[in-house]
Amino acid sequence: MGQTSPGLTPEIFAPNLISRDDEHEFGSVFSADASEFYYAVDIGGRAEVRFTQLINGGWTPPAVLISHPQFSYNDPFLSPDENRLYYISDMPFDGTTTAKNYDIWYSVRTDTGWSEPHHAGDAINTAANEYYISFTADGSLYFASNVAASEDKHYDYDIYKSRLEEGVFQSPVRLGDGINSSQYEADVFVAPDESYLIFSSVRKGGYGQGDLYISFKDENGNWKEAGNMGELVNTSGHELCPFVTQDGKYLFYTSNKDIYWIDAAVLRRYQ
Repeated sequence: MGQTSPGLTPEIFAPNLISRDDEHEFGSVFSADASEFYYAVDIGGRAEVRFTQLINGGWTPPAVLISHPQFSYNDPFLSPDENRLYYISDMPFDGTTTAKNYDIWYSVRTDTGWSEPHHAGDAINTAANEYYISFTADGSLYFASNVAASEDKHYDYDIYKSRLEEGVFQSPVRLGDGINSSQYEADVFVAPDESYLIFSSVRKGGYGQGDLYISFKDENGNWKEAGNMGELVNTSGHELCPFVTQDGKYLFYTSNKDIYWIDAAVLRRYQ
């Protein structure tokens, strides 16, 4: 988008085009060929999904893909085959007009764009909140939920995995204590080969309101104890919504209401 690629110092992504001073931008995702970019923007307390496309060598002005005057749409993420765009929303699906808890939804790619929202089903959605979506190469789904939180600790989100078997999401399994704690864990990005995952957490000893943590798998295929990614990416503000491009070159994340990017070679520092 007219920028020089970043090095090992985070930079604001597409300032004034995507990352704007007067807006709060959330989770973002590129298509595999980097010709489509989807992200979410807070609009007066609700969120909408926007997108831009690379056409004839230039990026189109960001346009609203899905929005509603009452409900939010956030955390867009493409399925592995890119025929579905997943996101979260608090819109009801019972015929009422009252906002509900956040569930995972998706739209299907069509010849003219994207379909109306489809609820992703009760195998992964609960009466609690489900946040942020990320996929492995085989279609398994990683996400966060506060379904196990007590009433007085509704902010206690954990990270779950749902395997995709014969096109159907299976009952989610909570990741182990190397990833989850008694605090907040959410906004998980998993590498397509499941070699590492990055997530946002609020823990003692952190740098600010929420930090990015990373975990790699050990030789037995188990997740190692997650580590704070340090002051290179974390600040006294809030870091969330990590995403690594399909070519493995760049790490994107939201920090202090803007989208940042950095050379993904930085991830080697934590192995």
